[in-house]
Amino acid sequence: MELIIFLIIGALAGFAAGLFGVGGGTIIVPLLFIVFTQMGYPADTIMHLALGTSLATIIITSISSLMAHNKKGAVMWPVFKNLAPGLAIGCFLGAGIAGQISGLYLQLIVGVFLLWVAFKMFKGGKKKATSDTGNLHTVLPSKPKQLAAGGVIGIASAIFGIGGGSLTVPYLTRYGVVMQKAVGTSAACGLPIAIAGALGFMFFGMKQQVDVPNTIGFVHIYAFLGISIMSFFTAKIGAKVAHILSPQLLKKCFAVLLTIVGCYFLYKGLV
Repeated sequence: MELIIFLIIGALAGFAAGLFGVGGGTIIVPLLFIVFTQMGYPADTIMHLALGTSLATIIITSISSLMAHNKKGAVMWPVFKNLAPGLAIGCFLGAGIAGQISGLYLQLIVGVFLLWVAFKMFKGGKKKATSDTGNLHTVLPSKPKQLAAGGVIGIASAIFGIGGGSLTVPYLTRYGVVMQKAVGTSAACGLPIAIAGALGFMFFGMKQQVDVPNTIGFVHIYAFLGISIMSFFTAKIGAKVAHILSPQLLKKCFAVLLTIVGCYFLYKGLV
């Protein structure tokens, strides 16, 4: 029965990710929080489980996304190589930081983050960049600065349970990278984030001896399998539907959804 529930979550998360053009983590974390709560898991580990499992599922979806963007030549591999070490180290450390934060505070942090993403979507997209980053050294910061930026993005990604797209894309477009290449490179960056984050949540969860069935540390195995399998297929369906509907309307609808979920987390954390 559990596996069926996780398959449904995966179907919804994948469809929404393809439909709204955002990472599945913003959908998976709230849904897992609700399901784990209903399953009666310890209150102080529910949020950690939702975040760790979300990052684990992003491993599969990021591989699919990476391959698709790479075929279109949208991945800037030199930038990826500069960001990746910081992303991986930062996300692993971020998992350790998240493990030390109480479930209550994590709910508040994620709730505020979702409201921030919703605000960004309501506000609309940023002005299109004009450069195609033909000369990366003149457009982007130095390698040490990119490494440091990767570390910050990695830490935040672990705490929010996301693939980092909400942070990596704005970082790249800020320095003149065209949106297509920013999204493609961000998709590639999602892989080291997801792998390091999942391993971190497993490692630090095992150290805390989490007493929840079918888990390795803070990663729920059945949830990982069910969500990964279904989201891989339904993301493609969501993407096709997105091309039929108005992008502006889709963004507004998703922003409303994130606002509701963000307020829900804040409410649960404050009462």
